[in-house]
Amino acid sequence: MLTINNLVKHRGTGEILSGISFKARPGRVTGFLGPNGAGKSSTLRILLGLDRATSGSALINGKPFGELHNPLTTVGAALDGSGAHRMRTGRAHLRWIARAAGLPRSRVEEVLEIVGLTNAAGKRVGKYSLGMGRRLGMAAALLGDPHILILDEPVNGLDPEGIRFIRTFLRERAESGNTVLLSSHLMGELAETVDDVVIIKHGKIVADGTLEEVIGNHSNLEEAFFALTSENAGEFV
Repeated sequence: MLTINNLVKHRGTGEILSGISFKARPGRVTGFLGPNGAGKSSTLRILLGLDRATSGSALINGKPFGELHNPLTTVGAALDGSGAHRMRTGRAHLRWIARAAGLPRSRVEEVLEIVGLTNAAGKRVGKYSLGMGRRLGMAAALLGDPHILILDEPVNGLDPEGIRFIRTFLRERAESGNTVLLSSHLMGELAETVDDVVIIKHGKIVADGTLEEVIGNHSNLEEAFFALTSENAGEFV
């Protein structure tokens, strides 16, 4: 369970997050959606202990990230691409993470197989396509076999094959009882993936419910998203 409770974040004189609250539950894919600059990445960074909130809490199984024992076995995250050095091979990158986390070296080959990168594991990351980089980031997130996945813009820039892979993979993870939280601003590609939807606008939650509840009387998720995030839209929570 991921629990965001009354989270506030100030930066300078501005307020990035204005008391947002929502949950991501086991067995479901939760889409955290909003325009660029709405506060999605700030929320995820606080949740993963990479930034501090002004007030409120962001908890993983009831604890802040910094209090998790061996966090890679609880939560896996992929933010800002693979995060790998361009001169390292994909395999070397994963081995470095596994060693630092005290994970068995054999797990590297397992996750490479899961994400379909075995044949490219010996290539330098700088020669990877965008889709391959996304898969490498996913592999790193899976190293500890966590029950929670947090992904930032996982399908951004991918070709149809890459999008299908991500969609199928996330559905399988959720159907196995895992918690999946993904942020994005791409509505069309997520409507077939998510169970629950949280929409954020200007640091405030404007919609929170099942996919069907958020779509409501609109014809699809994309239409509902633009209706809820347009400048003259009222709040729906």
